[in-house]
Amino acid sequence: MNIKRISLILLLLTSFYGFSQDGIPIYSDYFSDNLYLIHPSMAGAATHNQVRLTARQQWFDQNEAPNLQTLSFNARLGEQSGVGVILYNDKNGYHSQTGGYVTYAHHIMFSRSEADLNQLSFGLSAGLTQSRLDETNFDLTDFDPVIAGIIQSTSYFNVDAGLSYNFLDFSGHFTVKNIIFQNRSIYTEKYESNNQRKYLISAAYAIGKYGADWSYEPSFLFQWSERTGEQAIDVNFKAYRTMDFGQLWGGLSYRRSLDGAEYLNGEEVKVQKLQYFTPVLGINYKNFMFAYTYSYQAGNVKFQSGGFHQITLGYDFLGGRPEPYDCNCPAIN
Repeated sequence: MNIKRISLILLLLTSFYGFSQDGIPIYSDYFSDNLYLIHPSMAGAATHNQVRLTARQQWFDQNEAPNLQTLSFNARLGEQSGVGVILYNDKNGYHSQTGGYVTYAHHIMFSRSEADLNQLSFGLSAGLTQSRLDETNFDLTDFDPVIAGIIQSTSYFNVDAGLSYNFLDFSGHFTVKNIIFQNRSIYTEKYESNNQRKYLISAAYAIGKYGADWSYEPSFLFQWSERTGEQAIDVNFKAYRTMDFGQLWGGLSYRRSLDGAEYLNGEEVKVQKLQYFTPVLGINYKNFMFAYTYSYQAGNVKFQSGGFHQITLGYDFLGGRPEPYDCNCPAIN
């Protein structure tokens, strides 16, 4: 195995395990009208109750490529409460995890009129995750005391907490994931960073009058892992076109890691930072929603073929507010 291949593996491990393997991976699901998936305070915050199903597959031409499926539901409960449920299945090579979360959120409305949006929300999610490492296909002829040649698994409980503030066309969110430290003990201590606590900060501002044919929404997401210090930022832009049947929308997200991995380019050692370009196209037809997302990884060290494909299906149903808020606020209306 040459140095460049080793560097590729290290880069992939840094990219996907550092940011993805403690609970639900944070890809671009939230960008396709699914904020509740990463922010528990958004449970029941929208005008309509929501069901979202996502399926993500990376590198179709590679065996054991990362793939993720999520099913989420969130709804308003009474005037000030929201509830939600998330189920997910995540696989990355020989490692996989399945689990679920239940969420309770409390919403405090500050505006004098219910037509105007001025809402502070708090959310708490409790989840159970089972992690598995399948070693049955490992080569046991070259003895390694770390490899047992069996399927190792462990389950652990954890909690996410967050708050959201939605004021007219502005929305801001802060979430802490994996609050409780848990030792999973599947890998050796040398290779496993146990159950990292992660911090997420995001905000968006909608541009355009309420009810106008066109509106726009710049936003960002910043994430920081406490144990390893890894950081990444997403810069996003979406455009919405109101139609007779509903809405067409599309956007572009750019993710950049603030950390890098070294690789050998000839005789020169260089550092590459993870970069994703992610366009999204979506349609809201009456109460149904469909979105397609494609992520392209930039940089010198990467797979030469295959992209990261994701499909999101959704359904909005009555049970929240009878009327939308009088604002241009896509995350809520």
